[in-house]
Amino acid sequence: MPHLGGRNSYSRASGCAVSELAVAQPCPSAGNRLLAWPLPGSPRNWGLDTDNWPDFLGDIASRRKDLIRNEFSETKALIEERENQTLKVIADEEKRVCNKFDFIYGVLGSKKNEIQSLRDQIEMALTEDDDVLFLKRAAALQRTLTKDAFVPAIEMDQNLIHSTYQSAINLKDIVKLAVTQCPEKTVEEEKKKPVKVAPTTGTVNAAAAAAAKELIDSFLKKSREELLQYAANITLDYNTAHNKVILSERYTKMSVSDTPLHYNHHPQRFTDCSQVLGFQCFKRGIHYWEVELQQNNFCGIGICYGSMARQGPESRLGRNSSSWCIEWFNSKISSWHNDVEKCLPSVKATKIGVLLHCEGGFVIFMAVGQKHNLIYKFKTQFTEALYPAFWVFSSGTVLSLCQAEQ
Repeated sequence: MPHLGGRNSYSRASGCAVSELAVAQPCPSAGNRLLAWPLPGSPRNWGLDTDNWPDFLGDIASRRKDLIRNEFSETKALIEERENQTLKVIADEEKRVCNKFDFIYGVLGSKKNEIQSLRDQIEMALTEDDDVLFLKRAAALQRTLTKDAFVPAIEMDQNLIHSTYQSAINLKDIVKLAVTQCPEKTVEEEKKKPVKVAPTTGTVNAAAAAAAKELIDSFLKKSREELLQYAANITLDYNTAHNKVILSERYTKMSVSDTPLHYNHHPQRFTDCSQVLGFQCFKRGIHYWEVELQQNNFCGIGICYGSMARQGPESRLGRNSSSWCIEWFNSKISSWHNDVEKCLPSVKATKIGVLLHCEGGFVIFMAVGQKHNLIYKFKTQFTEALYPAFWVFSSGTVLSLCQAEQ
């Protein structure tokens, strides 16, 4: 039997070059008597006859299965690690909020003791028979100052929770796409298939635009009663309100204060523009809400990503790539997005309807009446969760969120 060595060994008997990486096949010159094949992982080359092929190929298959199992195990480990990291973020946020609750509980306990002490002093004064001593104690009690206990809003960071949840969704989509992809076709199968000419980009874009227009038009034809099927009850997020934005009527009404309100610091609060966001956010589905305008001289209604800046010139609604709005500025009405203004025809309206279609990638602003009057629509591909957003500037401007009719 000839000895085969090196990466491309040469058989003197057959004159065939044999590669260690090639699939074992008989050399045509040597007949079918012998096969030279280096067993993977073996320090030397082995000579196998055709009767040993099944065992030999089984060994190769077993080794390949082990490699594949290792790859899947590493993949599972990476996913589990990401899961643990994500759950830890939520757990840390939960711990932060619980610690805040404990602190406030202590503050309220101290305040309770203070009030109880004051109550005891009052009761003692009421039992005083000497009028002079009673008046002295009453005067002293009047000088006692009692301040209301400040109880800040306590809530988990919704943006943090949503971002972690969205990262899990993105990971799931990536894995789903990877495991559902069709296996590659062999060259022979591809050759048998007739060649298909892919549609041009212009054709695809035109078809997509036509479908989007048809979808938007279908919603514009709906009556108010039909749109209210998608109604969402929006409330205002105190933690985002600028220091001059007054929130009232259970966080459904906003106006402008002449003096700063000295809200407590919060990283989500607007510091330069008198704006406030809705507490609810939308990532999927169709949502509709209405805003009543008491005075539409200086105000704006729109939507934005939670990642929109909270300070600086780019924090103004519509002046960045993360927000879309319509704005009233004196008698002028405009649409704004990415710092691009488009002047719109004047529309008399006391109530504005906002229709958001997340999957469809559009938001429509319309004047609410017996028949909806389109003001403007934005068409884009949303990539983050969206929040209702509002800008109020003039001291006489008041915006009220209408609650969904039952």
